[in-house]
Amino acid sequence: MARNVLYPLYQLGGPQLRVFRTNFFIQLVRPGTAQPEDTVQFRIPMEMTRTDLRNYLERIYSMPVAAVRTRVQHGSNRKRDYRNVRIKKPDYKVAYVQLAHGQTFTFPDLFPEKEQSPAAAAEEGLSGLQEAVPQRQSPDPRRGGVPSWFGL
Repeated sequence: MARNVLYPLYQLGGPQLRVFRTNFFIQLVRPGTAQPEDTVQFRIPMEMTRTDLRNYLERIYSMPVAAVRTRVQHGSNRKRDYRNVRIKKPDYKVAYVQLAHGQTFTFPDLFPEKEQSPAAAAEEGLSGLQEAVPQRQSPDPRRGGVPSWFGL
């Protein structure tokens, strides 16, 4: 059973006993088109304003912000359900944050593609096939010697 605890607004000589959390959650988004190196794209809630985003980034992440631009992206309305009724995806707000002078941001490459020569790729493909062939031809030990063509 939880109790409601009321903390005093101010304690003489002592720190506050509360931790304030934000009501907003933002997503860092990889931009679809090329952006300048000092611009970062976020997907933010519709209720969040430019000043809210600026304060959020500067106070929580200590990220220097020069400018914030926002736009509302309307959700798609083309999909239909089984009753042929249109299904609308929700609208969302996109924010473009320009970092302070000298700051840059590059999206990390989480899955770098391995560059191989064509000959090495062909050899790797052949070795994988050669390993798979004996595995396919070996009889199933759970069948107890009954041939594979005899079954349900």
